[in-house]
Amino acid sequence: MTTVSLRGSRTARPAPDAPRRRTAGRWFAEDGWRHLVGVVFVVYAVFPIVYVLSASLSEGGTLTGSNQLFDTVSGANYAALGGTMFWSWVANSVQVAVVTAIGTVLMGAAAAYAFSRFRFQGRRAGLTTLLIIQMFPQMLAFVAIFLLLISLGEVVPALGLNSKVALICVYLGGALGVNTFLMYGFFNTIPRELDEAAKIDGATHAQTYWTIILRLVTPILAVVALLSIIATFGEFVIARVLLQSEANWTLAVGLYSWVSSLLEANWGLFAAGAVISTIPILALFLFLQKYIVGGLTAGSVKG
Repeated sequence: MTTVSLRGSRTARPAPDAPRRRTAGRWFAEDGWRHLVGVVFVVYAVFPIVYVLSASLSEGGTLTGSNQLFDTVSGANYAALGGTMFWSWVANSVQVAVVTAIGTVLMGAAAAYAFSRFRFQGRRAGLTTLLIIQMFPQMLAFVAIFLLLISLGEVVPALGLNSKVALICVYLGGALGVNTFLMYGFFNTIPRELDEAAKIDGATHAQTYWTIILRLVTPILAVVALLSIIATFGEFVIARVLLQSEANWTLAVGLYSWVSSLLEANWGLFAAGAVISTIPILALFLFLQKYIVGGLTAGSVKG
């Protein structure tokens, strides 16, 4: 019997297939259309910004003169802002937006903490009511608000028409529902073991809320503050109804006054003011971005 040794023999393996190059049609069907959609949306979003910037640098005061982008570049419109009440309107808008944001965060966080941690009669009905109220925009009630402030101003002039305090109170009332419901969901993600541990150490509900919970929910507080500032800084309808004197106008109302008359509209000045008004919001967003992205609750409880 003959024995055949296979030691040292190698089994021939088939050569791997060379990778196929995708055709242009296949690439477009799989990935290319996504790039095309992205480019279209970027152009759609950037073009109005570029057009407003071009209009702000144009010496003419009409939009038709800006059809050719950056045909003329001049800082005359920006220099002319110093001779108007533009910076007073900016100060009014910043004041109203900041105070409203602080009040919204404090009131919304307190209400969300109560709904999240306490069990009381009417809790579910209260949450349902907040959910229903936030479905209706506040501007639907501007007629009722106007009549209410007329009557209220006869008793308390500081809360009547043409008052920034009254405008802030109106904003706070409209923002409480949606922000409370938004914070409520985030508060539920905070482990209750933290509350129990603080209670064992002798902390009260107030101490637990101010020293522990608020620090862990910083991301949602930053989101609510940012959304509140953006909403109130550019709000027009209610501010136009309530604020009557030019000295108390917010930025949106003041800029509208420059283009409200068709015969005397100065779109160059309006565009320059619009460009400057975006800087505070952009700077605030960049500052709060680290709080929005970061999750400070990670690792707070060790199992």
